[in-house]
Amino acid sequence: MLERISVRERRDLLVAWVAISIAFSLIYIRYGATPALFLLFLGISLVTVGVGFILHELAHKFTAMKYGFWAEFQKNNLMLVVAVALAALAGVVFAAPGATMIYAPSLTREQNGKISAAGPVTNLLLCIPFALILFLGSAVDIRLMGLNVISTLGMIGLQVNAMIAAFNMLPVSVLDGKKVLAWNPVVFVVLIGASFGILLATFYLI
Repeated sequence: MLERISVRERRDLLVAWVAISIAFSLIYIRYGATPALFLLFLGISLVTVGVGFILHELAHKFTAMKYGFWAEFQKNNLMLVVAVALAALAGVVFAAPGATMIYAPSLTREQNGKISAAGPVTNLLLCIPFALILFLGSAVDIRLMGLNVISTLGMIGLQVNAMIAAFNMLPVSVLDGKKVLAWNPVVFVVLIGASFGILLATFYLI
């Protein structure tokens, strides 16, 4: 499976992964940050955002390839800079560091919808293990710089994956939600409802 990921694509995924991890780290340490705290949250973000972002894009890629299409992730340098700048200056993450490009002579609405839904569905499934890690943190209290690392890892993983799913399910522009809605409104309502429901719940838990 890994042989289907080109060297260029691996490089683009790596650059986008690091950039968006930095952006999320800036959000979480926006107030009262120290270099040590930033590095702690960067490490956590690399794990949580890394898993959520990379598996989201690979889900698009391999679902498209299942239909016999060629698909490849391509980073967007401008959007990478915008993501980090917005996080630093406004405390907002605009999580669009690139996209999985699909090369297909013909693409039905159903195929396009299923390929698009694969990414957010992956993020929603990832919410399950991160929720378990969050609850594990209540029993296992490992602290660094005053933070329960297990609980923080679970919370950020849960929140980041819900955030990625919710953002991508917006039915606008080139986002996944617009293509899912065009294919199946019921699936769209279920996915966007679950995404925003989990995301709002994470703010309540905090």
